[in-house]
Amino acid sequence: MNSAVLFNIARFILLLAAQIVIFNHMEFSNYLNPYPYILFIILYPVNGNKSGLLLASFFLGLIVDLFMDSGGVHAAASITLAYLRPSFFKFSFGVSYEYQTVKINDRLTPERFSFILISVVTHHFVLFLLEIFSVSLFWNMVLRTLFSTIFTIAICIILIYLFKPNRR
Repeated sequence: MNSAVLFNIARFILLLAAQIVIFNHMEFSNYLNPYPYILFIILYPVNGNKSGLLLASFFLGLIVDLFMDSGGVHAAASITLAYLRPSFFKFSFGVSYEYQTVKINDRLTPERFSFILISVVTHHFVLFLLEIFSVSLFWNMVLRTLFSTIFTIAICIILIYLFKPNRR
């Protein structure tokens, strides 16, 4: 195995452990729920194995579902994000995506921020849509998506800069 695969496995395990141990216990008035485990899907290499990402995303969501007793909504939202990720890259980066010169964990630019924003909003919208699954609670779902997105993006950006690889 090369170092990129080992690095992704370590990222998978660390983000999953942080989600289970720390972030699953953070809930503020049922509207702020941080889900930084999706950072694994966001930071997965552009030229990485697409089916490997889908499989890893499924297992990532499934394990979070097992610990949160949430019935598969995290797995479905994670698979949706992993499937739509190439479209989000094309939307945010345009031609740069085609040449695979994109690195999300570099300096935060408007393109990188828009990619992270679209990814987190999509994940959270699917997650809360499946969790609530009621038209009468539509505004509740929108508020939970909005507030959790803001909180998750802040945590993701902090984690990206905290664990940014050193330049030599």
